[in-house]
Amino acid sequence: MDMLQKFWAHSPKELLVLMLAGWSTGISVYLSVGLLGLCGHFGWIHLPGELYVFENPLVFSVAFIIFSIEFIADKVPFVDSVWDSVHTVVRPLGGFAIGYLAGSEHGAAVQALYALFAGTLTLNTHIAKAAGRLAINTSPEPFSNIAASTVEQGFVIFMYWFFIKHPVFAAFVIAGLILLTFLLIKLLWKFVKKLFGTSETSTFAAKEKQH
Repeated sequence: MDMLQKFWAHSPKELLVLMLAGWSTGISVYLSVGLLGLCGHFGWIHLPGELYVFENPLVFSVAFIIFSIEFIADKVPFVDSVWDSVHTVVRPLGGFAIGYLAGSEHGAAVQALYALFAGTLTLNTHIAKAAGRLAINTSPEPFSNIAASTVEQGFVIFMYWFFIKHPVFAAFVIAGLILLTFLLIKLLWKFVKKLFGTSETSTFAAKEKQH
């Protein structure tokens, strides 16, 4: 009974943090871990459950170092798509892990629910990002790629700042972004399928001409 009361007392705040963490992890798991750890270390955001491990300076420093590599890779056409394809596994697993650690004080059932919640948000955001990058990479110039990457990463940092100041409003913004990504995923995947379908058709036509 005490555990249930504790859960209902803390779950709203914890879910707000999970919304922020799950969404941002879909863009960069390393930037998210770094920012969560930094914010928790200085007391700007209370990290639920065992997420306090991110507050260790060694942990969030290493996360920022790896992010510095991603920062460069994410701005190189086609390299960013390869990076995203590898992180199709890494980012959702990171989201699940964040949710699981966050629910450590509430038992296995809540941990599973938190993991599903954060992991689903991460996967949704990641798919939208990856599909968007494939679409952008159809352009020969690199500037749109650099601009998209900079805006994404800059917006994550801004949302953490905004969450510190106005957590509820920030959660509403993130909820709106998540709804938009559902629509974007549908449109972007249609574009990607059309792109690869056109490419396969062109290759087939070229082979037929050779014969």
